[in-house]
Amino acid sequence: MTNQESTGAQTGGAQAGGAQTGAVRYETVDRSYFEKRGLKRYAGVASLWALGVGAVISGDFSGWNFGLGAGGFGGLFYATIIIMIMYLGLTFSLAEMSPAMPHTGGAYSFARSAMGPWAGFITGLTENVEYILTPAVIVFFISTYMGSIFETPAAAMPLWWAGFYLLFVGLNIVGVEMSFRISVLVTVLALAVLAIYWISAIPHFDMALALNIPPAEGHSAWLPFGVEGILKAMPFAVWFFLAIEQLPLAAEESHDPKRDMPKGILLGMFTLILTAFLTLFLVAGVGGGSATMGSSGEPILDGFRAFYGEGLAKLLALAAVIGLVASFHTIIFAFGRQIYSLSRAGYFPRGLSVTHGTRKTPHLALIAGAVVGFAVMIVIWLTTDTSVATTVIGTTLLNMAVFGAMLSYLLQAISFIVLRVRLPHIERPYRSPLGIPGAVLTAGIAIVTLGFQMQDAAYRQAVLPVAVWILIGLAYFLIWGRHKLVLSPEEKFALERGKAAYESH
Repeated sequence: MTNQESTGAQTGGAQAGGAQTGAVRYETVDRSYFEKRGLKRYAGVASLWALGVGAVISGDFSGWNFGLGAGGFGGLFYATIIIMIMYLGLTFSLAEMSPAMPHTGGAYSFARSAMGPWAGFITGLTENVEYILTPAVIVFFISTYMGSIFETPAAAMPLWWAGFYLLFVGLNIVGVEMSFRISVLVTVLALAVLAIYWISAIPHFDMALALNIPPAEGHSAWLPFGVEGILKAMPFAVWFFLAIEQLPLAAEESHDPKRDMPKGILLGMFTLILTAFLTLFLVAGVGGGSATMGSSGEPILDGFRAFYGEGLAKLLALAAVIGLVASFHTIIFAFGRQIYSLSRAGYFPRGLSVTHGTRKTPHLALIAGAVVGFAVMIVIWLTTDTSVATTVIGTTLLNMAVFGAMLSYLLQAISFIVLRVRLPHIERPYRSPLGIPGAVLTAGIAIVTLGFQMQDAAYRQAVLPVAVWILIGLAYFLIWGRHKLVLSPEEKFALERGKAAYESH
């Protein structure tokens, strides 16, 4: 946030001076409040593209392939198209909302402007679950790879988690320049690994292997489980695109968010569409085919083994780790900015938004998010039978993260629709060509995906702690937080535009 922005937000807060606005109260803050919470502008289109693609790219390395077992190749193919449509609706909506409201709050700030502070906070909580737990899922997979490479005993796995958290939180604290440079580097390297895989796979591709799952009675090899298989594969197709929506969180660190943010989001989305379909075909149609790849914990690595044998297994495993590291690093960036924004506005304890005195990075928010994610992993580790702990941790964390993501997509789509209706005259440097119908599609597909996820007993078990976290957050806001809000840029924008819309009617 620039000094000019800080001053403007502070002035608005002073004018509010403890005023009551509906069910919330804004406290007066002085200029030093925002001076202690400044951010640096650094990112251009290339950095934003790398941040978006890097956050997602680990999904090409693992997770999506379980959809082959759930729906067969054809089922996952159609599911990927449906989920792609959901994310296109979401990203086009974000491409419109983010330059219109270029604040670090991202999804929270959109919902706050559209539906008020309660909706903003609920959206912030759901996104908080996604961004804190997704890196935990990824570092779990990283440690699994590293443990296999270096033959680490299972009891030592938490040391890998702690080591990677310390390294990449530290790199994010060093400075925004360092964060974005690393994002670009690891994203390009991860794409290079995938490109090497695709080129290696083409001579081995056989469509018959992709269709080698025996069909259930009355169904075909293309759709071995019928339409139900498509629906059951949808949650797994999400992994091709999960976390692209984090880009608006970098708005206040972008040189020109009104110009660059739409370009970065859409370029990232179309990159991910290309990687998704190349990976789907060139993994399912090689090696043991869909029947084998549908249950693999490391499908890209299994493909490499099929091409080059076991001799290169450890080297190839290290290459696969690059994709996981790219997402781990970039989503740590995301939860730091998300916690920072909610804290700066008073929804979370305000101390979490203080930035480093010289580096201007939200170091306390980064540390807090990492501690919570690591603590959740340790709790699951200590309360689970050691013989199944590694499987349970990955599955539980993944399901919790996806549940939070689907809820946030639904709320962001609703925010877009409400903003189009309630605030039609705000400046929109970019307008979504899909408009309200695109947002409706996003909301509808998110609801269907949630519905089919809830049919999974393991998923339902993971939903409970997320629901408890949201309820604890809402209780905190009801009792304390709603009386301690501050006119951050997001809040100031929402109040001013809301007042203008009210007066125009």
